[in-house]
Amino acid sequence: MTLLVLACLAQVTLLTVAAWALPVLARPTLPFGVRVPAGRVADPAITARRLRYSRTVVTLGVLAALGSAPAVVLAGTPDVLTTIAALLCAADIALYAAAHRAIRAAKRHGDWYAGTRQAVTADTTWRTHPVRPPWPLLIPSLTLLAGTTAIGLTRYSSLPDTLATLRGLGIDTHHRVATTPGTAFAPVLSQTAITILVPVLVAALIRARPETDAEHPANSARRYRIYLRGIATLLLAGAACADLTLLLLALQQWNILTPSPLTTAVTWAPMAAIAAALLIFGVRVGEAGHRLPALPGESGSGYVQRDDDPYWHLAGTIYINRHDPAILVHQRLGSRWTLNLGNPVAWTVLAVFASLALLQLLGIIDLPPTS
Repeated sequence: MTLLVLACLAQVTLLTVAAWALPVLARPTLPFGVRVPAGRVADPAITARRLRYSRTVVTLGVLAALGSAPAVVLAGTPDVLTTIAALLCAADIALYAAAHRAIRAAKRHGDWYAGTRQAVTADTTWRTHPVRPPWPLLIPSLTLLAGTTAIGLTRYSSLPDTLATLRGLGIDTHHRVATTPGTAFAPVLSQTAITILVPVLVAALIRARPETDAEHPANSARRYRIYLRGIATLLLAGAACADLTLLLLALQQWNILTPSPLTTAVTWAPMAAIAAALLIFGVRVGEAGHRLPALPGESGSGYVQRDDDPYWHLAGTIYINRHDPAILVHQRLGSRWTLNLGNPVAWTVLAVFASLALLQLLGIIDLPPTS
């Protein structure tokens, strides 16, 4: 029970810190997902809303932490963790959406773009001199996949009739499933999916529309290149970390390692390391590289980035622009990319994933399970 309470408190802390950090790590010209001119980033309406949001998020986190311990004790099951996390996430999302609406209203009423010259910029060297991902970082993932497969093939014939279930942060020895190629090699299938999909994702991000600023075109293009190269490196390294975690989970499922709290900690240490690396990178470099310093000679253009708020919806998370040929665009919330739902190709991609999910739901196909 003590471990369950500690897990719940850790979960509340992580969610609160993540929600608090969203506006802190965001680009100054995109407070709460609203595009504003650089001259307005310190407007009282923005600073007041930031302060109010931060205080309320921290207050909710403290209340959730105080209430979670009694809730866990009364419930006595891990299911309460999911409920508390869902309620806290919903509250934080509501706060963020309220801040987004408030700043957008202040921008509209104050006519913040009056007297500015709006423009967009394009880096013509992006196609001729693209960012080169560090593809050699795929070697550890491929090695781990091959090693896990070899161990599984060697071990399969001596496995018992039932296997412990892969569940969440480790192995559930109390719930067992029949030994079949699908259950025994589930970690290998997950490794295969990660090893294939992550490089595909990196290649897609490299070809996505660059996030440049018309006010500082040269500076923003250079910073975005550094940012994108770092993201590609972390994604490929993260694939290796995920494959290592899956290997350790497989060794426990195949009765080579004994499940224990120490084993679980070691198993998830690679994922914790890559999560810490992503956090440090985000703090030092910033979204789209906006925290990187400018170089001498990278002066402003006299323009401001075009106000493209009409194309962004749900607090800057959904992008719909039929006149933009880009398929992937950098999201306004966090270091992520999103599909341009104004492009027919994006709907084709979504249709493929929806079809796969439907086929799995109907039992026609069996996708690799997630750990």
